[in-house]
Amino acid sequence: MFLDRLLETNRALAELALSWVGDGTILPDTYLIDLDALRENARAMKGEADARGITLYFMLKQLGRNPVVARCLVELGFAGAVCVDFREALVMVDNKIPLGNVGHLVQTPRSALRRIVGAHPDIMTVYSVEKAAEIGAVARELGLVQPIMLRVIGEGDLLYSGQYGGFRLRELEQVASEMEAIEGVRLAGVCSFPCLLYSEKDGDIVELSNAGTVRAAASLLEARGHRGLQLNMPSASCCHSIPLVARLGGTHMEPGHGLTGTTPYHAAHPDAQERVAYAYTSEVSHNLDGRAYCYAGGHYRRSHLANALVGSSVDEGRHVRVTPPTDESIDYHFELSEPCRVSDPVLMCFRTQLFVTRSEVAVVSGLSSGSPVLEGIFDTQGHRLR
Repeated sequence: MFLDRLLETNRALAELALSWVGDGTILPDTYLIDLDALRENARAMKGEADARGITLYFMLKQLGRNPVVARCLVELGFAGAVCVDFREALVMVDNKIPLGNVGHLVQTPRSALRRIVGAHPDIMTVYSVEKAAEIGAVARELGLVQPIMLRVIGEGDLLYSGQYGGFRLRELEQVASEMEAIEGVRLAGVCSFPCLLYSEKDGDIVELSNAGTVRAAASLLEARGHRGLQLNMPSASCCHSIPLVARLGGTHMEPGHGLTGTTPYHAAHPDAQERVAYAYTSEVSHNLDGRAYCYAGGHYRRSHLANALVGSSVDEGRHVRVTPPTDESIDYHFELSEPCRVSDPVLMCFRTQLFVTRSEVAVVSGLSSGSPVLEGIFDTQGHRLR
């Protein structure tokens, strides 16, 4: 999906990836993150957001919850990490990374609340009055008042399978009344996901009805006396979409793929500001019946993986088609469309979610100055391996 764009916008990363998997610096089934390119993308996004009065949290599940990347973004002035689930929040706590929004897609279980609330997240998203009460009880024990955000759902809003949860807009008055009675929490924001998406029909990032639901919910809470609310409008967050969120009245965004130049908008728009900042590396394992097979492990079902470059360098490599395994199969190998020399390096670039793979993650700095340094190799949960 992004191989051509990688070669066009970050050839140095492509060359380094082929070199490092070829000489054994990194193993096959490793994602290589270019920290310099990511920093450049993030700085541009932060400048655009500051100019529009938008606060940015960073989303790193798709980059393996990586602490090196997280520290870089904190240094640039991002407000903290979006932790979609409690495991991600705990990784950030262990690495002393400020917590922004916790519970973005998965509620925090009771057994993890003390550690997470005790780390002082900016805000915690809740899907139920019961969860808000649990947070309030822990906050009171710690002598805190925890700001919370309500995930809201309007008629016709888009919800993804596996992500159902929140409060129906028609029930929000009653919900707000119950929340206001809970000691230890404070209603501080509303959110939905996704509020924006790239439309192939329009060739642009467009507003979904979810964004209108966020505005309606905020108006209802403001009428009840709640001020300074966070209107969090995530998805497709990048330099191009920040002005749209500002026009929609949003206050917060949560860039993830935008940080690496790998949203669907970037795939369709060669002029997009952000450069590709990661690559996937492998190695040819064997050939069978006129096709080659390379090591896998990093497949994501929605990746739109289609092409690979096989060879020791970009100039000498050849482009081949890739067939990923079927959804019911384990991704032991990727199938390549023609025979290749065993042990040759393989380069790919596709949309991913590293935290659901079994890959390794390597972070390189200094590539922009021609002096690459391997910052470390991690698992996809943010733990340093070597």
